[in-house]
Amino acid sequence: MALSLLVVSISFYFKEYISPDSDLYATLSLVSVAGVVVMVIAFSLGLGAMPWIIMSEILPINIKGLAGSFATLANWFFSWLVTLTANLLLDWSSGGTFTIYIAVCVFTAGFVAIWVPETKGKTLEEIQQFFR
Repeated sequence: MALSLLVVSISFYFKEYISPDSDLYATLSLVSVAGVVVMVIAFSLGLGAMPWIIMSEILPINIKGLAGSFATLANWFFSWLVTLTANLLLDWSSGGTFTIYIAVCVFTAGFVAIWVPETKGKTLEEIQQFFR
């Protein structure tokens, strides 16, 4: 995701210095669209499913309903926040917007790598022990 966002960001930065009538400008526009498409595919295959997987695997049965509802609320709230701020950020700087998204993506990947436990082949009790 971060690499595809980097491609989009760089193409937007370059577009600021190129004439809109040039062939390179049109090529950079296509590169931007391709980068966004690759990012959406990568998100769908990776981080998009992360909240739902985490909820189903690490939440204890006795709080799964309440905690799952809270996690779903948080997930949709941040989706709404990104949607709300995207146009404001794009008006500010197209390249800068995607640079911010890169930083969030890298932070999220680091957070998942450090704090989200591997659950493959573990029982719920073993997973809960990780958080104690």
